[in-house]
Amino acid sequence: MRSSSKDNTELVYSTEQGGMLSKKGKSPSKGARKKQQQPTPKRDGVVRVSRETKGRKGKGVTLITGLPHNMDDLRDLAKQLKQKCGSGGTVKDGVIEIQGDHRDMLVDELTKQGHTVKRSGG
Repeated sequence: MRSSSKDNTELVYSTEQGGMLSKKGKSPSKGARKKQQQPTPKRDGVVRVSRETKGRKGKGVTLITGLPHNMDDLRDLAKQLKQKCGSGGTVKDGVIEIQGDHRDMLVDELTKQGHTVKRSGG
């Protein structure tokens, strides 16, 4: 015979570890903490354009850091710059990555848009 619904316990399976919410909702989950806005670091107003190959199997990318925009603005700017360079790229953690070495072209384009730009790193 089956036991009543009061005796049944809820079995929950999850592949997530830690930071899980209890039924009472005492602590925020890991995902909820990530969604909260982190304070933006203070910037000196200079956009830096550099080249990096670390962790990319020797393939170089051009990094653009120091842009004071929100993520939507960064995505739009990245799209414009990728089209200008004829290359692919992405936006990660507030940094625009353009595939290939396009530093000269990007410095010129960002200067035309009114940014203070410096080439950094070699």
